[in-house]
Amino acid sequence: MKQIKTIAFDMGGVIFTMDWTQAVARFEEIGVSDAEHLLDPYTQRGIFGDMEAGRISDEDFRRKLSAYIGKELTWQQCQYGWKGYVVEVPKRNLDALQQLRKQGYRLVLLSNTNPYMMSWVFSPEFDGQGHSLRDYMDDFYLSYVCKIMKPDPAIFQLVVDREGLDPSEILFLDDSAANIRAAQGVGLHTLQPQNGGDWTQEIYQHLN
Repeated sequence: MKQIKTIAFDMGGVIFTMDWTQAVARFEEIGVSDAEHLLDPYTQRGIFGDMEAGRISDEDFRRKLSAYIGKELTWQQCQYGWKGYVVEVPKRNLDALQQLRKQGYRLVLLSNTNPYMMSWVFSPEFDGQGHSLRDYMDDFYLSYVCKIMKPDPAIFQLVVDREGLDPSEILFLDDSAANIRAAQGVGLHTLQPQNGGDWTQEIYQHLN
């Protein structure tokens, strides 16, 4: 078996603990009455999916969602809705990321996400200590930038190609079974923690 060199992390459910119901409640609060049918825990659909797949911009999303509910939403209100997915960013996870980098692993984010979420993730508010996720990761594979969403195997192949590694030299963590299956199909090593679960020790069973 080849040595793991790059570790790719999903964001919601792995880096931060996620709550779909909280996101639904926030979107309902800003006027999206059928948010429960529009939002998905893993792979978004409709205009939510269009933005995460990079087919429309965050401004297009704001305009389309405003038109859909019949009232003007601000960018900040849209971000408020999206940030409902976030329950907490456990310190143990951030400590583990720092430790893994010290041990020589290259860390990348591989996430279905959007500009509203990443505006927060790339801000000093992210960890509550004045650091963004850029301070913990080496690179970012974001669905709306790559224009591919998990579980499309193409996004995993993109990571393999850009990292310049054999697939077996990459470990991928995601709480979605569909994403894990797709990554395994491309040849990546995988670990599927539960949403909010503590993966910080188990990961070493896959690295040693």
